[in-house]
Amino acid sequence: MQKFIYWWRFYSFGREQYQECINNAFINNLASIRQGNTLVAIFAVICGITPIIAEDYNFIKAGIYLGVAIVAIVISAYANYVMQQINVSNRVIYFLITLFYANLMLFSTYFSTFGHPDKPASLIFCFFICALLLFINPPQFNFFLTLSAMIVLITCSIIVKDYSVWIYDVVYTVIAGAIGLFFTWHIAKLRLGLELSANQLEDERNKYVDQSITDELTQLRNRRDFMNTFQRYLSNYRSSDDWLCIAIADIDFFKFYNDHYGHPKGDECLRSIGAVLNNLKDELGVYTARVGGEEFAALWFEKDAAHVDNVITHWANAVKNLAIAHEKSKVNEHVTMSIGVYVSKCGVYQDTKSLYDMADKALYTAKGSGRNCAVVCGDEIKEYKITPDSCLLIKHQS
Repeated sequence: MQKFIYWWRFYSFGREQYQECINNAFINNLASIRQGNTLVAIFAVICGITPIIAEDYNFIKAGIYLGVAIVAIVISAYANYVMQQINVSNRVIYFLITLFYANLMLFSTYFSTFGHPDKPASLIFCFFICALLLFINPPQFNFFLTLSAMIVLITCSIIVKDYSVWIYDVVYTVIAGAIGLFFTWHIAKLRLGLELSANQLEDERNKYVDQSITDELTQLRNRRDFMNTFQRYLSNYRSSDDWLCIAIADIDFFKFYNDHYGHPKGDECLRSIGAVLNNLKDELGVYTARVGGEEFAALWFEKDAAHVDNVITHWANAVKNLAIAHEKSKVNEHVTMSIGVYVSKCGVYQDTKSLYDMADKALYTAKGSGRNCAVVCGDEIKEYKITPDSCLLIKHQS
């Protein structure tokens, strides 16, 4: 029995996958609600005009049909409004589908029983039941809607029509309901299967894209992604951002570190530096990447060029706090970094190579001035050095 229930509820996809797929597919019901209500409104208006013209001004019948049309238009308009929202609750969609069917049930019941009590209502029953094909619903919800429609329509038919007529309605309704449930179940399963396949393909694509732009060792972005992002930063800066900052950094005497401690320790050191830069991204919104063996880069915007110091001192001190022993370093007993920063006015440069070269030049200046420091420069600012030990700015004219 449990196996049957799982099969009926599409849990063969897996519960989590089923829920994700139904959530993704369920939003498409809004477009179907809008289209279905538009069709009901048109059909109801036609049926509402007919009693006035052909049935000696039967305003009661016309009023009911036109009322159905108005309700359908309101539901359609609200569905269109909901489609514009960013986050839509599934409860809202369930509510709109239920309203649609309640309105359709009113129209179908009146049309097939009270409007035509002497005729079997085979077509209208089929029309109502097969309307389920418009939506991607969980099977239990489809079953609830179908069963409710069948009970209401059969009950009204028995009350209003003669036995010789309503017996056909019962047969037509049961057949239409069974066919409707059968096809809606298979179509919903097919759509969910397609949605699941699309999700899996998208996940695979994102996985491969992420692998192609991520450095495996440090989990930072690689040089390819850095250059693409750099170009995007140059052309798509925000109006509130005045300065674009590019930083290039090296681990001081990393070759000596590798030679002395071995490459496994070297990889561990690089992973630790990568963790620092990933935290820099999370805490300060700085884009970071590994662009070479022991070479790293960062990009960020500043409203005030003086605030560049906040990022650099945070970066340098975070590396200092790692306290990774480096016996062969000529500047410190622990692993340190030299950083070159170039600060450019947004919109001035469009050439990534020129800016990169100027930041790289600042890095060589930092190495030439003793390493274990950062040198910040730019066209419109004075060059200055930041040291992690004192966090004091030692400024000098460039």
